[in-house]
Amino acid sequence: MAKCPLCQTQGETILYQDEMVRVILVTDQVLTPAYCRVIWQDHVAEMTDLTESQRQYLMHVVYQVETIMRDIFNPIKINLASFGTMVPHQHWHVIARFEDDAYYPDSIWSSPRHHHVPKLPDNWRLHLTEALNA
Repeated sequence: MAKCPLCQTQGETILYQDEMVRVILVTDQVLTPAYCRVIWQDHVAEMTDLTESQRQYLMHVVYQVETIMRDIFNPIKINLASFGTMVPHQHWHVIARFEDDAYYPDSIWSSPRHHHVPKLPDNWRLHLTEALNA
């Protein structure tokens, strides 16, 4: 769909991609650096618009991203979210949360409590990309 921002791939940091999904690093949330988005490649608004096997595959990738992020970042929590109200294109937010992150314990869409950015492991982007493509 021409006007859908998730149908476009311009300027994204793509960590993994196949014919059904792509996993990107979300870079517009500076205070939340350990944040990925799993995007269904085709323009589909709802999970129930996908077949059962497509839903299973999408969630398999979401859980894979969660598992890898837990291993790399050792966060206190991983938030998984799928809204689609603003952008009705099937996608999942996978966000590592830390006790010292700017929003904790609130949602990352809340007002920040401070502007401290959590320290992440060295070479984490490389490790995340390699693990997703293994």
